[in-house]
This record gives sequence, C-alpha cells and structure tokens, in this order.
Amino acid sequence: MASRKEMADFLLSAEKRAFKQALYAVRHEQNALDIVQDAMMKLADRYPHAPAAELPLLFQRILQNTIRDHFRRSKVRAFFSTLLSSLVPVRHEDESPDPLELLDIAADDASANPEKWYARKEVAQLIEGAVALLPPRQREAFLLRYWEGLDVAETALVMGCSQGSVKTHCSRATHTLATILTQKGVAL
Repeated sequence: MASRKEMADFLLSAEKRAFKQALYAVRHEQNALDIVQDAMMKLADRYPHAPAAELPLLFQRILQNTIRDHFRRSKVRAFFSTLLSSLVPVRHEDESPDPLELLDIAADDASANPEKWYARKEVAQLIEGAVALLPPRQREAFLLRYWEGLDVAETALVMGCSQGSVKTHCSRATHTLATILTQKGVAL
C-alpha cells in the first residue's frame, strides 16, 4: 500500500511528463493543466491505498481517460456554442504570452556553453514538434513506451488494446519521427 508520501512523491515525479502528454493531446496549455490536475485528484481520491508499484499504470489509465473525457465534453460544448453563437456577441481577450513565462533557464552543464545549450534546445523543439504531428494513438503509444518507460503489456493495458497494436503504433511512430527529423536536418 502506498503511503501519503509515496503518493505525493509519485505525483511530483509524474506531473511534468503528464502535462506534456496532455498538451500534445489537447494542444492548449490551460486545458492540459486542468486535465493533469483532474487526473491527479482522481488518483489520490480513488486509489489512496493502492500499492506504490501500481500507481504508474493507474495514473496513466486515469490520465488517458481524462483526456478522452475532455474531448467528449468539448464536442458537446462546441455543438451548443455554435447553436447559440449568433445570439451572443463574442469577445476575444488578448492572450499574448508573458515574456517571463517564455524564459527557459537550463540548470545543467550545457548552460555554461551557449552553443551546446541552444543546439540541444533546438533539437528538443524539433522532436516536440514532430511528436505533436503524430496521429493520436501513435503518439499515445510512443509516449507511454518511450517517455513513461512502460513495457508493451503495460502500455496495452493503459491504451485498452492488444500488445500487437502497441508494437504497430510504436513502430509507425518511430518511423514517422525518424523521417520528419531527417527532413529537418537532425542526424540520427
């Protein structure tokens, strides 16, 4: 059984990766933050006494279901908002990013060498952009296998599909990523 400290440590270690997964899926920062927060709350509320070894799989399943729920709710909202849009005037607020939020400070040895730091940052941005272009199921399989470090069986369990499907999605994702990155000039 996971103690409160183990649960807190797990959530702390998983939050950034979960945010990126949600951001790739919904492509909106605030929605991604809400999804991750909701998934973390569900895990803590529903599985407070789950064994620590089961937390990663439980959390991934909850996160993926929360992402799917977001899309379902968005579809319903979009339907009703289009029906009512002619009745209510739309106002757009300025959503320009805060310059301080864009400041990324590296705390490792690469920060001592600006050229290496910039090259790594540029490659990381290319990879993130390429991952965002993958079809949803390929992206989900790729992130669970190679980013979260789940094995094929665990990934299949989280995705609700067969192990063969996971292997196919991962293979297609890696080939697509390799092609995109090679076209962008990244040496593999």
